[in-house]
Amino acid sequence: MKLRIETPDLNLGVDAGRIVAPGEAETVLTGDRVRPGDVCAHTHLYSGLAPLGMPPPEPAPTNFVEILERVWWRLDRALDAASLRAAARLYVAEALLAGTTTLIDHHESPTLIEGSLDILADACAGLGVRALLCFGATERNGGREEAQRGLAECRRFLAHDRPPTIAAAVALHASFTVGDDTIREAAALCAAANAVMHVHLAEDFADVADARGRGYEGPLERLAALGALPPGSILAHGVHLNAGEVQRVNALGCWLVQNPRSNANNGVGYPSALRHADRVALGTDGFPAVMPDEAAALCAHAETHGDDLADLDRRVEGGHALVGERFGGRFGDVQRGARADLVVERDGAVAHVVVDGQVVVRDGALVHGDLAALRAEATGEAERLWTRMRAL
Repeated sequence: MKLRIETPDLNLGVDAGRIVAPGEAETVLTGDRVRPGDVCAHTHLYSGLAPLGMPPPEPAPTNFVEILERVWWRLDRALDAASLRAAARLYVAEALLAGTTTLIDHHESPTLIEGSLDILADACAGLGVRALLCFGATERNGGREEAQRGLAECRRFLAHDRPPTIAAAVALHASFTVGDDTIREAAALCAAANAVMHVHLAEDFADVADARGRGYEGPLERLAALGALPPGSILAHGVHLNAGEVQRVNALGCWLVQNPRSNANNGVGYPSALRHADRVALGTDGFPAVMPDEAAALCAHAETHGDDLADLDRRVEGGHALVGERFGGRFGDVQRGARADLVVERDGAVAHVVVDGQVVVRDGALVHGDLAALRAEATGEAERLWTRMRAL
């Protein structure tokens, strides 16, 4: 397929594949602005049903760990294959329609471990989004056996045949939910598979306190000492890192991902030390992957905390560099013939979306799915999910 994007000030013949046969028909997308697709550098597809009436926790949480225990850890235990599929498909659909072309996911479903990444991969590939997938191994429910099953799911998926738009990583939920032996096993898997780590890091001070109780200076130092942070690894949050630790993340060649709406919603603080980092991207941590909304929250919180607003654009752009590392090439570099991830806007709204050179949103509608049908499926599965969740 040959793709032509036409705007008043841009008329690029974009080779959407590696080879274009002479005389091949063109697909024409029209609008008034073309730009690279947005990147959500840390999210949770399994939370896709949460906006559809998730029951409030009782009693109400009073701290971050209680939020996890009474909300998200109950939700992930209640997931089954049907609800996970519905959650992922709705989340992906809404992300694409908002102009987000890449999702870096961190998955947890303790009662649905084996094969869960295939469900996510099918949802992502079926609708056409680019995605990096992994299972966050943890010991919080079933101890070491649970963690080993989570790592085995990462190992299986890393070795699994995948389309070029789907990548894989090794993951741990967070340092404070695993023992040293699990971290060592995760490190060994990263080395054996030449894979990066994706992990929550210092989101709340509870993570720091746990690492110190185990004899480490902090969770970053613990993961690094046990060899679990190969270059390119993705560290979500970093709220309770200091300037020296952030600089160490840079030296390790790892990425930090800021999640402003989630951090504010959970009351965990603001990651002021990220101003000392060069490799920072923007994520949503399960909030909808509408990246202009996340960028607006970033600006508002950054201004309150005295961050240089000039740094914020670099955090948004960081996602493009991160995707380039994990998928190869220069992200959305149409001038060099890269397989493009692009958004064409019309009157300030997303009109068309292209991922890996393929049109996945045309004239504001999904090419490979029907949003109304996806929402109807999700609504039905949400009701069943909330019933199971209430019983936990």
